[in-house]
Amino acid sequence: MRSVGVLAACGAAPGLLRRSALGVEPLKRSGKPRFPLSLAAYSFRDALQGKDPARRITLFDFIDFCADQGLEAAELTSYYFPPNVDHDYLIRIKRHAFLRGVAISGTAIGNTFTLPKGPKRDEQIALTKKWVDHAAIMGAPHIRVFAGNKGSLEMAEAKRLTIEALEECGEYAGSKGVFLGLENHGGIVAEADDLLEIVRAVRCPWVGINLDGGNFHTDDPYGDLARCAPYSVNVQIKVEVKKRGAARAEPVDLERMAKILREANYQGYVALEYEAALDPWKAVPEWLGRMRAALRP
Repeated sequence: MRSVGVLAACGAAPGLLRRSALGVEPLKRSGKPRFPLSLAAYSFRDALQGKDPARRITLFDFIDFCADQGLEAAELTSYYFPPNVDHDYLIRIKRHAFLRGVAISGTAIGNTFTLPKGPKRDEQIALTKKWVDHAAIMGAPHIRVFAGNKGSLEMAEAKRLTIEALEECGEYAGSKGVFLGLENHGGIVAEADDLLEIVRAVRCPWVGINLDGGNFHTDDPYGDLARCAPYSVNVQIKVEVKKRGAARAEPVDLERMAKILREANYQGYVALEYEAALDPWKAVPEWLGRMRAALRP
């Protein structure tokens, strides 16, 4: 069991020490559910990557789009920042978002925590901590992180490595006031049981689940989402859900998603992450309208 000194380094107030020692528990929130809407920059990945130069946009343009849609926030995926993003750029992003009345709900990185100890794993830990620093500068309260695939490792070892990485990075993130949300993103967290086992074992109150509504391709995706919702520190909604063995995906049941979040008394950002085939410039505003209708109090 960790010492009080180490737990304090994980950003835990005295009242959270016991919880940190025991691992992450379902989040207890007073008051009523609240779902401020955000939009993941990944929704406009082709435009942000400049695949069509005539329709290329920057993160500043994306923030403008979020403001014009009346959104409370924008989720700024790390992939679309300059390769050598510096302090000045982060400050300009923060200023631009503030002046447009848009909060930065979080960012997202493409890390892997299942690598064995060594230089490559150290790089992934360093990447995560670097983006914790970036998030803190921008005032973003959350970072979406991945676990990874087990590769040739035994499942138990892959989980242990992920738990250790989440604790180390969570301690650092907590010292900056930033949450880490482990996403149900295939690999060793493709199943709800495995995701919950990992998160419940992490001894840091700054770690939770980034609940992706379209990433459980299981026999009962909505049931699995409901089990994970009480641990969620950020939520992303995709417009399609696909069950195990299904020939094709089905449109998301937004009312059912809203019910899941209400029953978990979730209070936090809900971001649309659009990945479907239709043009996002047309589809995203339509889906945001549907989300507002389903998630309204």
